[in-house]
Amino acid sequence: MSSPPTYPSIRISGCWALGAEGSSNAESLDRLLPPVGAGRSPRKRTTSQCKSEPPLLRTSKRTIYTAGRPPWYNEHGTQSKEAFAIGLGGGSASGKTTVARMIIEALDVPWVVLLSMDSFYKVLTKQQQEQAAQNNFNFDHPDAFDFDLIVSTLKKLKQGKSVKVPIYDFTTHSRKKDWKTLYGANVIIFEGIMAFSDKTLLELLDMKIFVDTDSDIRLVRRLRRDISERGRDIEGVIKQYNKFVKPAFDQYIQPTMRVADIVVPRGSGNTVAIDLIVQHVHSQLEERKLRWDMAALASAHQCHPLPQTLSVLKSTPQVRGMHTIIRDKETSRDEFIFYSKRLMRLLIEHALSFLPFQDCVVQTPQGKDYAGKCYAGKQITGVSILRAGETMEPALRAVCKDVRIGTILIQTNQLTGEPELHYLRLPKDISDDHVILMDCTVSTGAAAMMAVRVLLDHDVPEDKIFLLSLLMAEMGVHSVAYAFPRVRIITTAVDKRVNDLFRIIPGIGNFGDRYFGTDAIPDGSDEEEVASTS
Repeated sequence: MSSPPTYPSIRISGCWALGAEGSSNAESLDRLLPPVGAGRSPRKRTTSQCKSEPPLLRTSKRTIYTAGRPPWYNEHGTQSKEAFAIGLGGGSASGKTTVARMIIEALDVPWVVLLSMDSFYKVLTKQQQEQAAQNNFNFDHPDAFDFDLIVSTLKKLKQGKSVKVPIYDFTTHSRKKDWKTLYGANVIIFEGIMAFSDKTLLELLDMKIFVDTDSDIRLVRRLRRDISERGRDIEGVIKQYNKFVKPAFDQYIQPTMRVADIVVPRGSGNTVAIDLIVQHVHSQLEERKLRWDMAALASAHQCHPLPQTLSVLKSTPQVRGMHTIIRDKETSRDEFIFYSKRLMRLLIEHALSFLPFQDCVVQTPQGKDYAGKCYAGKQITGVSILRAGETMEPALRAVCKDVRIGTILIQTNQLTGEPELHYLRLPKDISDDHVILMDCTVSTGAAAMMAVRVLLDHDVPEDKIFLLSLLMAEMGVHSVAYAFPRVRIITTAVDKRVNDLFRIIPGIGNFGDRYFGTDAIPDGSDEEEVASTS
């Protein structure tokens, strides 16, 4: 991994340059901190992780999905470059989370992960639990945090991989049984009081910001938060503050200001500082060019033969007749639905023949043995790419008894042309199943590639994924097959061309609009490519 850029340490609004003098307690951090000139990295904290909240941040202007599935996968199905990681440090109740949310809103990028250090408190022993119940355990010491788990989590997020984040219960001072799943993103913001207190963690951060807030303001905020949100009494909060919080800030937290790239006085009230931070992050994202390269997908596999992982339903007169009906723009909606359903049933029956089977012997009612075949897997799960993919669910249920169903909503941002993950619901333990991934049309393969990536993130083996579509373009077939050579691709027909707007030619039109009877897009776009963000 290339070294992150270094910045002059500056204080913004009432500015002063950070000198070499540091704090009188800086020596206590020598075992943790690198020299001032060493590479910088961000750290993290999360108050939201202790609650089961949806992975989004609602602002005054828009909704930002903070679970984040990065949209910049190349034609190989891998992430182009690592995400930009920002560390936000500062004392308890200094306003780090508020500053993080203001940065997220001002950045105006589609995918952001907000990771809080509060999720990574260590599991307490019985004795430590008793101390915590009496406000006698020091949660503001570096040893209270699981830095190994923090580092491994941040590394995976920067690489675009999914991670499991513990959910911490501040009322019981313990981790909950459930863990929260997060994905990598354009930008990762990691916030916490000890964000800059570990060498390895610092090296992962591309930008480090210290939020400097007056101690009296921090005390008032902590009183309000711990009493109203964490069920503490005022005497216990003040006791903990005087015994642990204030000494820890003086000894461990304030000295880390010297490794920060930017110091932000007054926290969320310092809009000048936030504007400068946002400008810099935008420039870094532009340099990294974290964008979905549709042109690269289009040209990467021209003139190549169709892959061996592709299986096309035999074009019998019956199949070709049904295609003629559903491709005809004059076909009524009722006719379109009827013959689409017939094709879906044939497609799924065909796909099931590629599942693993093993020899088995059964006894007939006449008392004779019959040497047959039985399914050799554990279970079959269907996953539909909304919205058109859900039209294939009834056909799957009709031929697979007790099949489990999951859904993925992937929409194309009309401003950037990038596919974006907006909703995900998968059955538990899906990694053991054969997964039938369903979408009615695949043109560029962008949505299909992202859906496959999501399944891989949930530990579904690549060779257990079956991509089913009524109609595909050669470009989409090549893109998916090249990125994921062990995924089985099954369709009823493959059209050769995609036009300049990435629509299948001759195609079928917008399948979702024709099936559901919704208003058609003026250019007759295909379902996969036209969905717009909320």
